[in-house]
Amino acid sequence: MTAETTTPSTPLSPTSRSTLGRNATRAGADRADLHAVLDEGRVCHLGLVRDGAPVVLPTSYARDGETLYLHGSSGARYLRADDLPCCVTVTHLDGIVHARATMHFSMNYRSAVVHGVARRVTDPHERWHALRSIVEHLAPGAWDHARRPDRRELAATAVFALDLGEASVKVRTGPPSDDDADVAADRAWAGVVPVRTVLGDPEPAPDLPEHHLLPGHLGGPGHRNG
Repeated sequence: MTAETTTPSTPLSPTSRSTLGRNATRAGADRADLHAVLDEGRVCHLGLVRDGAPVVLPTSYARDGETLYLHGSSGARYLRADDLPCCVTVTHLDGIVHARATMHFSMNYRSAVVHGVARRVTDPHERWHALRSIVEHLAPGAWDHARRPDRRELAATAVFALDLGEASVKVRTGPPSDDDADVAADRAWAGVVPVRTVLGDPEPAPDLPEHHLLPGHLGGPGHRNG
């Protein structure tokens, strides 16, 4: 990641598309809120229109300052355009909210929605930087450990850059919002079941020779080629 282009106190500037309607009090107001949601995520959902119909695709990504880098297959016809109108979302599920009434069941979550027109990245240096950023965001340390992309792989990969200028953040935290009558009736348990995502212990590939040590970026002592 490169240095931030905005300070942590820079506010979001909602547009008509990014202004929250329902539950507007849950809106994040600072660009730091947007950055935090994007930086913690690993998978985004890319929404676009293909052949007149909406399509939503999960993919990896990376944020670099006020730019979101996305990638896909250059063989996909809908990714051959120089400009790609799209909407990108990232969501973290933090808890299942159990209320006393089923209509008040909810989720604790953090979500970001980015609107805009992604531009195709054609500059070789920026493409290399974008791919490195995506790999490092998904698996820190992997870019310097594994083989870099070759010409054939680069030709098969489309890279897009989406500006974060039009974005919104929405967050829900805390206990259920029950009606007073349901609280007084005292008929059911209420509370929150936390949801957490954790990384497990690395599992070597079945065809990995035994002389390979777990690399340092995965918590091991380092790599040995034998």
